Amino acid sequence: MLPATATATATTAAAATLGGPLAPVLQARSSRVRRVTARRGIARYKYKKPRKPTVTVKARIDSAGVSLAARGFLRSQKSYTPPENVVERIDRICESQTILVNDDTKLEDPVLRFKLFVACEKEFKHSVPNSLLYTIESIGDLKQFYSTSVDSTTPYEALSRIDLPKNLHIQQNYHRFHPDTDTMFNGKTAFPKSSTLVTGLKYKKKYSGHTQDNPWLDEQMKI
Repeated sequence: MLPATATATATTAAAATLGGPLAPVLQARSSRVRRVTARRGIARYKYKKPRKPTVTVKARIDSAGVSLAARGFLRSQKSYTPPENVVERIDRICESQTILVNDDTKLEDPVLRFKLFVACEKEFKHSVPNSLLYTIESIGDLKQFYSTSVDSTTPYEALSRIDLPKNLHIQQNYHRFHPDTDTMFNGKTAFPKSSTLVTGLKYKKKYSGHTQDNPWLDEQMKI
């Protein structure tokens, strides 16, 4: 039995040789044979199991570092001014913990490191952040840390402390309207439909909110 492709080829050749009224019938049969052969070829490879693409997982540490660095001065931290006798006070803490006061003394014992850092935190009211614990390997590193000042002043706050031009003014705090304190126009606001709502827990104690009455609503209620 001849294959379907050979049959289609033979049918086409016969149609070209015979000609006449049978030629269209033979050509139509040849085209149907080609379509059936093509569908069988597609069905043969349709259920072939595809290969899984190789996916390379990139490390996410770099992206996390970039995200932390982008926060900049917005990270919350407390200011710290080192005292003048910071070295002597650390030496006394080391002596109470039976640790050599030499700067080359290594802090390898985790229990000893914990007790020393807790004692220094109580003494200076300033703790070592987790991101800098690995940098303190000796007593000299600990003294250097507590001898370094920490300034939490933002660039925006620093602008208000310098001599600015007369046409430039820095307003640090918000100015919120309240009819009890803004009495220049007898407690009237330029935005009668806007209320001053303080929703944050941090600023509720600092700023007082105000719900503005709607005069147009009162007039409509009377109608």
